[in-house]
Amino acid sequence: MSKIEDFLSAEDETEVVDAIREAELRTSGEIRVHIEKSCKDDVLEHAIEVFHLLKMDNTKNSNGVLIYIAVEDQNFVIYGDQGIHDVVQQEFWDSTRDKIQNHFKKGEFKEGLIQGIHEAGKALSKYFPWQEDDTNELDNTISRS
Repeated sequence: MSKIEDFLSAEDETEVVDAIREAELRTSGEIRVHIEKSCKDDVLEHAIEVFHLLKMDNTKNSNGVLIYIAVEDQNFVIYGDQGIHDVVQQEFWDSTRDKIQNHFKKGEFKEGLIQGIHEAGKALSKYFPWQEDDTNELDNTISRS
């Protein structure tokens, strides 16, 4: 996989965004996907920078989850804001990572992202259920740089 444009087709991207919308119907949490060609720095540190650049740290309940992908490096990170990080166990992050990774290893990028989004949505809905006054605080589209 060498081209960021080839990582997801337009149809795949639509399905991923639909999965984000569906997951967010049950939670006040926010889920984003960010795709880059490559990451020259520490991937976790860079994902945290992207998290802040996307203003994911500005949610009311500090409950944003970012799935960051560096395509050419074949690397990804799932990063959650302090609110979600405080309530889920490390097992959640590890099992979600493993589910995404198993799909990615088979070249099933859309499926891996959708699986990760569903897992994040389940955890967010458990600890941050949707409330009547909730608003969608962040864009659901996939960001790129």
